[in-house]
Amino acid sequence: MLVFIDESGDAGLKLDGGSTPFLTVVIVLFKDLDAARSADQRIQDLKQNLGVSGNWEFKFNKASKMNRLRFLGMAKNLEFEIFGLVLNKAKLISSGSATRHQVYELACSRVCKSARKALKNATVVIDGAGSRDFRRSLASQLRRNLRSSIGTSHIKKLKFEDSKKNNLLQLADMVCGAIARSYSKKSDALEYRSVLRSKEVSVEIWPE
Repeated sequence: MLVFIDESGDAGLKLDGGSTPFLTVVIVLFKDLDAARSADQRIQDLKQNLGVSGNWEFKFNKASKMNRLRFLGMAKNLEFEIFGLVLNKAKLISSGSATRHQVYELACSRVCKSARKALKNATVVIDGAGSRDFRRSLASQLRRNLRSSIGTSHIKKLKFEDSKKNNLLQLADMVCGAIARSYSKKSDALEYRSVLRSKEVSVEIWPE
């Protein structure tokens, strides 16, 4: 089992000072290694079809609308599942204060719990270019899940990789971006997420 995790947004709570209103964390889970290899090849083929270098990186926030839709349209035929958490920071502020690290802890804890039953002997890959606090919080929550298991190994290996060199981390970025966009006020807010809606096992907005 292979799992890829990415984030969108930040953990800041100064919503009137530039912080994003939501922090989104997404888990992309491949139950089958052959399905993961096939997905990797399909993404590489798409790069070739677009006429870009094989080392070119798909990033939701940098991609054109056309390339977002082409990527997600290709991805809907791949075999993976989506677990996600959209942290509504305005509700955190109204219920009390929290540090950036605590915000990451909350998001990572809830998304890991939502996917816990699906994780079996998984190799988990996290974008090494992400926030250090996010990486630390996520690794802590994943290892905590592992320690709390009796007789079942949820996590076999946890590693950080460069998304520029990993097509499946790029998939996680595109999925995360699509879900994050669906909670924005932009005109295309629902357009991207709807393409992959059938892949979603659990996507929670919290606190509601």
